[in-house]
Amino acid sequence: MAGLVQIASVSTAARVPASLNAISSDLSGSRLASIAPSRARVQCGVTYAPPSTARLELLREAEERFARVERQPTEGVAFTALEFEEALEKYDFNFDIGDKVRGVVFKADNAGALIDIGAKAPALLPLAEACLFRLKNMSDTGLVPGMEAEFVVVDEDDSQGRMIVSLRKLQYDLAWERCRQLVADDVTVRGTVIAVNRGGLLVEVEGLRGFVPLSQIGLRAAKEDLVGARIPLKFLEVDEERTRLVLSNRRAVAASHAQSLQVGDVVVGRVQSLKPYGAFVEIGGVNGLLHISQISHDRVTNVESVLAEGDQLKVMVLSFDSERGRVSLSTKKLEPTPGDMLRNPQLVFDKAEEMAATFKERVAAAEAAARAEEARLQQEGFGLDATLGAPAGLDPAFPSPF
Repeated sequence: MAGLVQIASVSTAARVPASLNAISSDLSGSRLASIAPSRARVQCGVTYAPPSTARLELLREAEERFARVERQPTEGVAFTALEFEEALEKYDFNFDIGDKVRGVVFKADNAGALIDIGAKAPALLPLAEACLFRLKNMSDTGLVPGMEAEFVVVDEDDSQGRMIVSLRKLQYDLAWERCRQLVADDVTVRGTVIAVNRGGLLVEVEGLRGFVPLSQIGLRAAKEDLVGARIPLKFLEVDEERTRLVLSNRRAVAASHAQSLQVGDVVVGRVQSLKPYGAFVEIGGVNGLLHISQISHDRVTNVESVLAEGDQLKVMVLSFDSERGRVSLSTKKLEPTPGDMLRNPQLVFDKAEEMAATFKERVAAAEAAARAEEARLQQEGFGLDATLGAPAGLDPAFPSPF
């Protein structure tokens, strides 16, 4: 029919690679529509014309080229696209919580740091996880781009699909290990008092929170005045499983006096408190016990009848236990005559050094006598062996009958 154009709808189901967005051609003056990817139905609003041989050949060539890219290495590449995809699938990008990983810092700001740990996406190191100590700025951690360090995975991903890593957790574990070693070596450390309560002091030592019981405070200052101060401490208990860290300031103070404080020394102290069994006397930062039996040669039934809190007096060091931080004191050994501490305490204090010197002489003489006796016993023992080995009048080679 002249003047009429026949409109035909042609449908085809060709499998076209996704990488080919469109193939357009102008055959014999006719417009052909684009061929959509992946088995899409192609609608052609054109005058019907049978598919030409040239067009089909072009389509076959395109499919063959795409297949070669999938299955064969391209020039200069030793693997195919499929092999590369399979290799990526085999590579373990999955990390579990608790895994230790090495990574490189490539960005850091106050929000945190991005760490390349070899995963599909960078891991995040939040500021709160960057250090065992509380810090306000990431720059205070010393982490800079390009620095390599070990981290531990603490969360699988955040809202942006990134794993969360931590330095603080590693430092926390190392801090407990260090505390255990310090206990074994009986080392004195310094800790910062961060708070006080009815039971004692809360301190920070080696980055961990610890507790100093009231009975283990050896400083004269009120505990409230110690907040913010750095004080010497010794470990009493380290229990990571129970997160329990108990320390003693008294033992640390006592240990600091161990080198200069000797038995027989006369020191000046002040009575801190009175108990039914004696008085606690502070001497150079150490609380020593003046037992009721060591106040005087005469019998004392009531400590308060002889001493009062705040009294200053001279005492002699009777014994010193650096391990337990305990010092035993005596005024009894300083009495010129028995009972002087009850009748005339000032006379005792005036004669203290003289009486202490006499006491030291007696102690030295007693120690010398003990050493001589020990040597004599050892010598007699060796002589007995010799006598038994070769009785008088017998050949030394003759077997002993004893």
